[in-house]
Amino acid sequence: MKKTKSLSQFVCQNCGNNSPRWLGKCPECGSWNSYVEEKVERQKKTAKRSSASEPVAITDIGSGSEERIPTGNKELDRVLGGGFVPGSVVLVGGDPGIGKSTLALQMLNDIGRQKEKRGTPESKFLYVTGEESPTQVKMRAARTGVSSESVFVLTETSVEIILEEIEKLSPEIAVIDSIQTMFTEDFGSAPGSVGQIRECTAKLMQYAKTRGTAIFLIGHVTKEGTIAGPKVLEHLVDTVLYFEGGKDHPYRILRAFKNRFGSTNEIGVFEMLDSGLREVKNPSEIFLSERPVNASGSVVTPSIEGTRPILVEIQALVSPCGFGVPRRTTIGLDNNRVSLLLAVLEKRAGLQILGQDVFMNVAGGVKIEEPAIDLAISIALVSSFLNRPVEPATIVFGEVGLAGEIRGVSQADMRLNEAMKLGFTRCVLPKINLDRLKPGDNSIALIGVDSVEKAIEAFF
Repeated sequence: MKKTKSLSQFVCQNCGNNSPRWLGKCPECGSWNSYVEEKVERQKKTAKRSSASEPVAITDIGSGSEERIPTGNKELDRVLGGGFVPGSVVLVGGDPGIGKSTLALQMLNDIGRQKEKRGTPESKFLYVTGEESPTQVKMRAARTGVSSESVFVLTETSVEIILEEIEKLSPEIAVIDSIQTMFTEDFGSAPGSVGQIRECTAKLMQYAKTRGTAIFLIGHVTKEGTIAGPKVLEHLVDTVLYFEGGKDHPYRILRAFKNRFGSTNEIGVFEMLDSGLREVKNPSEIFLSERPVNASGSVVTPSIEGTRPILVEIQALVSPCGFGVPRRTTIGLDNNRVSLLLAVLEKRAGLQILGQDVFMNVAGGVKIEEPAIDLAISIALVSSFLNRPVEPATIVFGEVGLAGEIRGVSQADMRLNEAMKLGFTRCVLPKINLDRLKPGDNSIALIGVDSVEKAIEAFF
């Protein structure tokens, strides 16, 4: 008879830290009242050797250059690195109602339609839900136009039963919605606990690696905006994606934070409609569509997100301070970077701006962190401070140093080409980038600057 070992421990539901007794504050992540008692009952099992556990010379291992499974959605394929890799595990998280389930269902439908057009209807795809009934899934499918006969729906929360059904159906891709609702009989704690999430993900990952089925996991997020039990999961899965964007805004941004099979610098832009998610082919035009006319504090800058240049609008509002301590509020920008640029403007350009309230925003809900937008932030601040608008057909880019110098940035030609496509006729850029640009037929006037003072003179 197999022996059963019982133990009880307290686990932080935020980071997964274990403790033999209850703690009010987690020493690992600092969260309060996050420890929950979990009773674990495990049967001692003899480890079974799999075929992949034998030592093999690295020269005898295949290259693994299997063809990816394209999703038919260029935005999603760009973030994944070209499509799904067979046997990979992808985790996507985002706020409730942002469109994770819709994205997964539309993705399976698009792949199924592609397979049917190519004459391979034997390909199958499985959508496993632990939160909705098949009727509810059908209602969403009817609203979003999902009608592929290759997509199957399963309502189940037991990982053991799910793996049995996956074994019978042999789908190319299986979606688990959501991982927090799943449980395994080998672990005694409640579904949604860190232990259950870890064990369920490990079982699904082991199946994916041994059978070649791609697994797409949907994860809930905490109030801090991270996937519940994320640090436990991020080390297990191959790719971690986050859906960004507010419910009151129609645009969604899919960003990769970890990708073993592609770049983590790519983003995908989607628009949420009544009929589901639609890919945005020209994000620059969308982000600039509602730009105000002749408004101070508005500057357009080209940002490079992975391999794609995107034009975004930087907005600044500088107003007199009504209290003793000036306010600094930024949305979509690094607050510390803005404070640094304010100090540079006061010290190097002679503007009395540090004592002002400063509010900054990136229109469209985009988050940008690259230093190439420093000059655009600085010009937007000066424009609002002086209450003088920037010429609408002008773009700005460049990195600003602590000495007030303008440093060069990468891929200046890509930024200029994107600006010319949208009709911009003037660009202020680092002088070193201007010297390195190849002479050509540019329909845009280029002004090279090497200091913040000269950049301000070029505008004002």
